[in-house]
Amino acid sequence: MAGWDEIIKELGETPSQIDYVRRKYLKELSDYTGRVSIAYYSAFTNKDASNLDINDDDMEGFMNALKDVDYDKGLDLLLHTPGGNPTAAEAIVNYLKEKFNKDIRAIVPQIAMSAGTMVACSARQIIMGRQSSLGPIDPQFTGIPAHNIRQEFEEAKDDLSKHPENVHYWAIKLQQYPAAFMKTAIDAIELSDELIRTWLSDVMFKDTPERIDEAVDFLTDHKSSKVHARHYRYKECRDHGLDIVLMEDDPVLQDKILSVHHSFLVTFQSSDAIKIISNSSGKDFIIKGGAMIV
Repeated sequence: MAGWDEIIKELGETPSQIDYVRRKYLKELSDYTGRVSIAYYSAFTNKDASNLDINDDDMEGFMNALKDVDYDKGLDLLLHTPGGNPTAAEAIVNYLKEKFNKDIRAIVPQIAMSAGTMVACSARQIIMGRQSSLGPIDPQFTGIPAHNIRQEFEEAKDDLSKHPENVHYWAIKLQQYPAAFMKTAIDAIELSDELIRTWLSDVMFKDTPERIDEAVDFLTDHKSSKVHARHYRYKECRDHGLDIVLMEDDPVLQDKILSVHHSFLVTFQSSDAIKIISNSSGKDFIIKGGAMIV
């Protein structure tokens, strides 16, 4: 069976210079580590477009990236993403863990937020630089934190129990939310908590379950983070129990990771690509303004 990339090659498409450079650096990283390298990159830091988030469409890209690779080598997953749908992240994580027998390291050259942080926490180890950031995993609904929605309903309940005369105020204030929205928000909060606990206990904290609570509380504490876009540096993540490896500890590894990172960012700046899923064997899955190219 021919894959997407093989069909494109049959059609005679010649890779551009930037494609060649990006693939070269990803292969050099894989050659140095002796592991399969897959990069999941979104142009969210310099472009405003749809489909920049983690969603179910990404599975096709990961299926393409895993075709004909040696699963016994283990996986280094490079992440640059604003986050997205936790259930889509769950499907991707389950797929990768099964294929690579849970031997996955997450590499965050710059930013992996929200559901991207959740994916990173499904790995046995997270490699970060001094410039890298993870973020809170509190669910959002059109930019509104689910924790805020729950808190507002709880405030209304408490206030009305003491001051029933405020019923009209709360009726107007809460009518912005559709029916059963409170339950939806609570379900989203509980799902994020459940997924992160399951993934941490399954791999990173398999032998140290006592570390799970501190890490989960750190990542899900909306009162502490204040805003969903809060950036957590390697030291904060390490201090709260996550298994963080500083890429600066291996200057050669650092150079190869950042070469990959910069080549992807240059690709976004010099083309209309908005998302790329690539492997170290030269397979690319590129979304350009809604169109997929492999």
